[in-house]
Parts: sequence; C-alpha cells; structure tokens
Amino acid sequence: MSEDPRIRVLIVDDSAIVRKLLTEALSGERDIEVVGTAPDPFVARDKILALKPDVLTLDIEMPRMDGVTFLKRLMHFHPLPVIVISSLGVASSRVALEALEAGAIDVLAKPGGPQSVGDLRHGLAAKIRAAKVARLRTAAKATPVTATAAPVSRIAQPRRSFPSSSVIAIGASTGGTEAILQVLREMPKDVPPIVIAQHIPAVFSRSFANRLNEICAIEVREAADGDELRSGLALVAPGNFHMLLRKAGTGYRVEVKDGPMVCFQRPSVDVLFQSVAQAAGRHATGAILTGMGSDGAMGLLEMKKSGARTLAQDEASCVVFGMPKEAIRHDAVDRVLPLSSICGALLEEAARAS
Repeated sequence: MSEDPRIRVLIVDDSAIVRKLLTEALSGERDIEVVGTAPDPFVARDKILALKPDVLTLDIEMPRMDGVTFLKRLMHFHPLPVIVISSLGVASSRVALEALEAGAIDVLAKPGGPQSVGDLRHGLAAKIRAAKVARLRTAAKATPVTATAAPVSRIAQPRRSFPSSSVIAIGASTGGTEAILQVLREMPKDVPPIVIAQHIPAVFSRSFANRLNEICAIEVREAADGDELRSGLALVAPGNFHMLLRKAGTGYRVEVKDGPMVCFQRPSVDVLFQSVAQAAGRHATGAILTGMGSDGAMGLLEMKKSGARTLAQDEASCVVFGMPKEAIRHDAVDRVLPLSSICGALLEEAARAS
C-alpha cells in the first residue's frame, strides 16, 4: 500500500467551537487531513506522539499552558511546522508576534463564526501547504529578539550618501516578519524611505510595525493614507488594505485603500511594487523576501523594466521559497542573495539610484 500523501494536521484550541470550525474549513481539501484535535497543550503533546502530524494549528490563549510556552518547548524538543490561530485584538496580536519569533511559520486570525469559515478556508489551507514544505527555525535559530539586544547584534553598514529621490520597497509573506526584522534592524538612520507589504492580518500589522520600531534604529510605523515619506522612515502596509506609492512634488506619499484581493492577498506586494515602478522608476530598489505563492513577481518585473534594481532572498535562507522563486522564474531579479546580505545590498543599490 502506498503512503497517504495527504498533509496530516492536528488542531490545538481550547474552544470546541473553533476546533469544529477549523476542521470543517479543511474538510473539502483533498490533500489535507485533520487527524485529530486537542483542547490544550498537554493533550496535544500526547497526540503529537501518537498521530505524528505534519502541521499543527495552535491557539495561543489556552488554559494549563499558554500557546507560546508550549511552542517554545515544542520547537526545542519536537520541532514541527506551526500555524498560530489568534484572536483579533491588540494584546493577542503582540503575543502572536512573539510566537512568530519563537519559530511559528505563520499567523492567521481566528474565525469569528460560520460566516468567516468561507473566508478562512483558502487562507488556512494555503498556509498549511506552505508550512508542510517550510524550513523550520529551531529553538536555537528562533531566539526572540529584544529591544535591548538590538544594538549589540546590529551589523554596522558602511556610511553612504543617498540621492533624495531614492526609495526602497520590500515584499514578503510566510516567514517575512522575522526576515523584515533582520533587514530593518541593520538599516542606518539616514536610509532612504522604505515601503513594506507583508501578508499579515488586520490589527497584527500595527503591532508588527510597533515591534519593529522598538528594535530598529529607524522609525517604523503602520502606514496611513497620505503619509509622506522621508529619510529614516519605514511604512508598513496595514493588514487588509493595499498600499501604493505616489509622487508628491519632489518626494513621495502613500495611498492606503481598499480593493479586491490580488494573488489572494490584501495588502498585495504586486500592487505596491507596480505603484513603485510607476512613481519612482529607476530611483527605486526592490527586494522580495520569503513567502508562499507568486505575489510580487510581476510587480518586481515592472520595477526592473522601469529601471529599478531588484533583489530576491535565496532559497537556503527562505522559510518558504515561493515568491522569490516566481520572481526569479520571470526574470524579475538582478541579484539573488542570502537574507544576511539583503540589507547591505539594498543600501548599496539605493546609493547608486539616480
């Protein structure tokens, strides 16, 4: 008998209703099988050993042991791809980001009821498929970053002067929160303005931006419609909204707006990159980082055609080599680099923009 090719999923959540909703959301996926559910980490521990799941979905607010504590122990003793399912709230979003720092592959908003199951189905199934092939960050690699530790580990970049018209655009998905952190924490205070599209749920994006702002030397904040760009500022697209770059006199501003999903995403990296190509052209530098799917590939190609310099994270350092792979396949990338070299390359190329 051939081995069952389906992805085996264990759902861990203290709410019986949520366990049922998640199970139903995945019931129509032929390549995914929910092999079990658990109401808390202690039951989950036993079921992991008995059922041998490929992927875990994990609530982070549970009795007996919180999800982050369990995740840290799991990544140390029995590493598994984990997708965090979190409530939509400021406090919950901060804890969800801590879970990503601890090694979770991705985060998804908890369904609010039967109406949201349809919206959840595609996102959850896609994240599970990506998690199955993701490169795990084990406990040693996923040590949480603290604001006080940031100056010690920041890599000193050579001093450069940047044209006033220069702008940097970054796009990422699965694994991107930690990748973006690594890139931005090395940026000097006089870096050209940066615009970022990271696939992340609403509410979480503000906590993500605030977390980056605590750690990085530059200012990082969630974008608002009409924000003007300036040196030393990075703007993160709000969850569930597209962000576009627009010309504003001799500088730039951002437009934040609703709109249909692009590549199943909002914010979409393609939408951002296409607007950067139109507004900044050869004055821009773009980087596509770790992530599942193809979002960003065509936008990066438009940037390259407009004269911008384009970078992609290499396969070895990606959590999921989906978006960079698609960009490379479409000949949208000038340089393919490990994550540790992306910051330096962005600064080098931005200094040459004219």
